[in-house]
Amino acid sequence: MTPLSRTAPPAPVRMVHLGLGAFHRAHQAWWTGAVSHQDPWGIAAFTGRSPATASLLAAQGGLFTLLVRGPERDEPEVVCSISRAVDGADTAAFTACLADPAVRVLTLTVTEAGYCRRGDGGLDFADPAVAADRHALAARTGGVALRTAPGRTLAGLRARRGAGAGPLAVVPCDNLIGNGGALRRVMLEFADAIDPALAGWIGESVSFVSTTVDRITPRTTESDLDAVVRLTGRTDHAPVVTEPFREWVLAGDFPGGRPAWEQADALFVQDVAPYEHRKLWLLNGAHSMLAYAGLLRGHVTVAEAVADQTCQRWVRDWWSEVAAHLPQPAAVLADYQEQLWRRFANPRMGYLLTQVASDGSQKLRMRVVPVLRRERAAGRRGEAGLRILACWIAYLRTEPNELSDPLADQLRAARSASDTLALLDPELAADDVLLADLDELITEQRKGN
Repeated sequence: MTPLSRTAPPAPVRMVHLGLGAFHRAHQAWWTGAVSHQDPWGIAAFTGRSPATASLLAAQGGLFTLLVRGPERDEPEVVCSISRAVDGADTAAFTACLADPAVRVLTLTVTEAGYCRRGDGGLDFADPAVAADRHALAARTGGVALRTAPGRTLAGLRARRGAGAGPLAVVPCDNLIGNGGALRRVMLEFADAIDPALAGWIGESVSFVSTTVDRITPRTTESDLDAVVRLTGRTDHAPVVTEPFREWVLAGDFPGGRPAWEQADALFVQDVAPYEHRKLWLLNGAHSMLAYAGLLRGHVTVAEAVADQTCQRWVRDWWSEVAAHLPQPAAVLADYQEQLWRRFANPRMGYLLTQVASDGSQKLRMRVVPVLRRERAAGRRGEAGLRILACWIAYLRTEPNELSDPLADQLRAARSASDTLALLDPELAADDVLLADLDELITEQRKGN
């Protein structure tokens, strides 16, 4: 078979990305490639945790096949926007890219946990990885691989300032409420701890764009590699599978310019909050419900969980609670929910519940806690939100062999619902009435109801 390889030089690097994974390639990389025919924007993409994806993509000149998986068939498309694929541990390469005045945009997909925030949203200086990066940055230790996304980003911004490379737009694309403002706070706190003058420069010269992103992207399997060969006649060692649906909503300034993403239906707005709340609470909140309830009930994929009538009922109950706290008209929300059912039920996606269940201590803070707080403040029990937390805690008590969560050790050590909930939201954990309601639902889950 013919290997996937470039037949023309890559586009000049004008964007940098941190967190080179499947979602970035199905979302920002696809969007950039789709609109860069007349005005090329090449991406230098850096991995977050492992160099493996960079090695595979570098061998293919940055090219990869995107398999858009509909309910009936796959549609393959070669995406050409990644001009360089680099190991994220290569701090020198990353800082050199951000010091280049041709680069105008930095995007990130590092997961909710990757921002290293405390429960109050500030940078967690007590995190050993943050502490190590702080020491390396303060000492200006050359050749040291920084360990965190904030540390790497700060090193890049410091190099940009030193090179006089001009303003930059930083675009976080993870599921955090107000992700632009959240990252801005983290970066300013980190910079101020290293060099207050750098913090001042960031405040004046770096814009932080808030976004809502949406495209379900399961892990690639061996059968997906075989599908690429069958459909295209080419071997590709780094394909990505995604759904036909896509959404990107952005709010903020791009002082150095940007790709014309709106040509591929990205939406630029003054305020992303209504879109991010709708997506985080309806889609991601339902995903968390399906993940923990589905795993407890013996399911493996999202599509399997959606076919379970009990899971269906619990998701509908959750959506009813959420709808009371969203500004969109009831008909618009109903259409969005029905669209979600079709997306969830796509049997060909193979979206693993264990993938959705990862990093629960970070995800549930944005997906469930805000709605539950609103329900309790309104004098209601917030039973659907409590049920998601109950399913999460019951799932944790099954002692999964590979608990993927930045607080995994603390979660395993927790001996009560109160201890576990305190890791998520200390204020909720101090509410005795809420804890009694939660314990009741946890008992139901343990009985298999």
